[in-house]
Amino acid sequence: MTKTVPHWIGGKPVEGTSDRWGPVTDPATGAVVTRVAFASADEVDAAVAAAQEAYATWGVSSLAQRTAVLFRFRALLDAHRDEIAALITAEHGKVHSDALGEVARGLEIVELACGITTQLKGELSTQVSNRVDVASIRQPVGVVAGITPFNFPAMVPMWMFPLAIACGNTFVLKPSEKDPSPSVRLAELLAEAGLPDGVFNVVQGDGDAVERLLAHPGVDAVSFVGSTPVARYVHTTATAHGKRVQALGGAKNHMLVLPDADLDAAADAAVSAAYGSAGERCMAVSAVVAVGATGDALVEKIRERAEKVRVGPGADPASEMGPLITAEHRDRVASYVTAAADDGCEVVLDGTGLTVEGYENGHWMGLSLLDKVPTTARAYRDEIFGPVLCVLRAETYEEGVTLVNASPYGNGSAIFTRDGGAARRFQLEVEAGMVGVNVPIPVPVGYHSFGGWKDSLFGDHHVYGTDGIRFYTRGKVVTTRWPDPSETPAGIDLGFPRNH
Repeated sequence: MTKTVPHWIGGKPVEGTSDRWGPVTDPATGAVVTRVAFASADEVDAAVAAAQEAYATWGVSSLAQRTAVLFRFRALLDAHRDEIAALITAEHGKVHSDALGEVARGLEIVELACGITTQLKGELSTQVSNRVDVASIRQPVGVVAGITPFNFPAMVPMWMFPLAIACGNTFVLKPSEKDPSPSVRLAELLAEAGLPDGVFNVVQGDGDAVERLLAHPGVDAVSFVGSTPVARYVHTTATAHGKRVQALGGAKNHMLVLPDADLDAAADAAVSAAYGSAGERCMAVSAVVAVGATGDALVEKIRERAEKVRVGPGADPASEMGPLITAEHRDRVASYVTAAADDGCEVVLDGTGLTVEGYENGHWMGLSLLDKVPTTARAYRDEIFGPVLCVLRAETYEEGVTLVNASPYGNGSAIFTRDGGAARRFQLEVEAGMVGVNVPIPVPVGYHSFGGWKDSLFGDHHVYGTDGIRFYTRGKVVTTRWPDPSETPAGIDLGFPRNH
């Protein structure tokens, strides 16, 4: 019988009872290797109930107790990072080195959570009036739901739950049904680290589980990462049910290359940022804007490098890029390339016919490069989420920035130049939440926050860093007056309280 990936509720694995399952495939072979249980409404309710019960004690636990668990979890995660990376490769398909990098970036946020004590310090003002003090403190929000995408099955959950738990919340994770195994392994390590039962729960499933979490009266906040249409829906639906929401959406990240840039460095960066993880990154560079006369030379340098990238199974150390997550997604990505010429693009590299010997049924898509792409082309307008790079042309810096800012997305953007003045203008003028100067994928380190502008973010808070801590806590102001023992009672005063 096919192995089933279970839920994790109340500190233990729970087999599915809904009689609904989804297939989990090995992207390199196309074979179904396991299946995942799809949660019923009752199972979602059980996970939320477990989180609510645990919150009664975890929410008032000491910071020392919380950080002690997280320090132990950090050590276990470090010891098992290779194992978790192998799980990611087996179900997502990305090469092992990329999967290890994903675990490392998640580990950054665990380390930030280990030091949460300094981030949760309040503020105190004494003697604001006669013998009156005012304190501002932050407290947890309650039960947090995290809904995460397939492209980073370990990292994105770790962008959420370590900080949420460190702040005193309990957590219900709904990971992608396409690569669910890392979520259960993380739950096992948290339990081994001594996290009390019910503080962290996992419900596997599809849209039915998401809908139940968005409407559940026991869920106080929702963190989401995924496509823009779903992010917009999550934000609208969850806020309508009175929940705090941060919903990170899609992207069309641009890289502006000025005439004075080092074209070899820019080409290296473009290939790395566009094709890493087979382009299945929300921070992938999917549009290069070549300014002035740089276009032809830059495209040729990108083509030379792209043709040499080795595509193969993620578990093969020789592979530099793996397959796409599913056959359906591969076919969707390929459709943008096959339609590109009709949309006015020049097809420099067409990766739609790629096969890998011995793995003919894998979800393969070769590196594709489109040049002189008009802004009306479907390959430019949509978030493709695959190894397809569009190159657009602009005559001037101003034209290039206008082009970038006309995009409805505002996740990340980068400029390549040797001109400090141009770089300074760009970082102030570009309409994006994350900006790189000669850095193609400007994902912030853990103690800064990650998030975009415009249709790339719905809600007021970015994820992790200072914004993450603010999202997972609520502010409270306490005004205190302790009369002197010898003070005569002031009597009744119906006027508005004054500080003077």
